[in-house]
Amino acid sequence: MLSETAKQIIERGAISVKVKRAGMTQNIEFKAKRIRAGNVEFIELFSDRVIDMNEILRISNELELPVEASNGRAFPNGKSAKDFIVS
Repeated sequence: MLSETAKQIIERGAISVKVKRAGMTQNIEFKAKRIRAGNVEFIELFSDRVIDMNEILRISNELELPVEASNGRAFPNGKSAKDFIVS
């Protein structure tokens, strides 16, 4: 079940998040994206920038959605792709 915050982000299609990169804080836009996994799709936030994995995990936990950057993907603690399947 998606949180209200996650539903609002998906509805808007994108969100700008403050991220620490190379010792600096930057605003990076993450876009909602559907990812095909077998016969189903799940939703995630995506940025084509390189972001430290600990920052990706922090953002994922704060926004309660999977987050992918060019160097990896993270799910909120205790959740996996099956928790974000869309029909």
